[in-house]
Amino acid sequence: MTGRVEAVCVSGSDLLPLPGKRPASTGIRKRPVTGRVAVLEETLDGDRQVNRKHHGGEGQAVYAYAAEDAAWWEAELDRDLPAGSFGENLRTTGLDLTGAVLGEHWAVGSALFEVTAPRIPCANFARFWDVPDLVKRFTAHGASGAYLRVLRTGDVGAGDRVEVVHRPGHGVTAGTLFRALTTQRSRLVEVEPALDAVPHKDRDNLARRIAALVG
Repeated sequence: MTGRVEAVCVSGSDLLPLPGKRPASTGIRKRPVTGRVAVLEETLDGDRQVNRKHHGGEGQAVYAYAAEDAAWWEAELDRDLPAGSFGENLRTTGLDLTGAVLGEHWAVGSALFEVTAPRIPCANFARFWDVPDLVKRFTAHGASGAYLRVLRTGDVGAGDRVEVVHRPGHGVTAGTLFRALTTQRSRLVEVEPALDAVPHKDRDNLARRIAALVG
């Protein structure tokens, strides 16, 4: 299975101020860049992850969002949502990110990534778009995009192929985990086979929630 990178986006120094909030700024506003971008162990070169408690780190080093899902939101909101509008680092095309299996590997450029988790929307996202009920609407729609872990550093650029080179057999997708964490908590038991792919900072909490559910 293959797709393509439409754009590579980073925040650079273009942080969005959040008056009266902590943290005081967010790196959600990202812009497409030209040329090759270095993939580091926990981020892309030039990207900023301000609140590392909830964003970034080894299990959420890079965020991918599909052009097909962005097009749905453009029609829903009747507005343009160019690459970077979702806070994504990679705007992809040709891949079903909601159906991406947790733990699958993507070869992109000279780098290698692992799908680790869906994106759970937050209030900063709603303020960024100036859509007060965005968290509710984003959750209801369920096209969450996918967080990626860096398995091999390298570089990526617009136009690169995204090749799924490994897919685990457990079948637990980013969409399944998203629903289990949001609107369908009874499905938490379904994600247990994929816990090894979940970011370290979320894994123990998720395991406790599953144990409480089944115990």
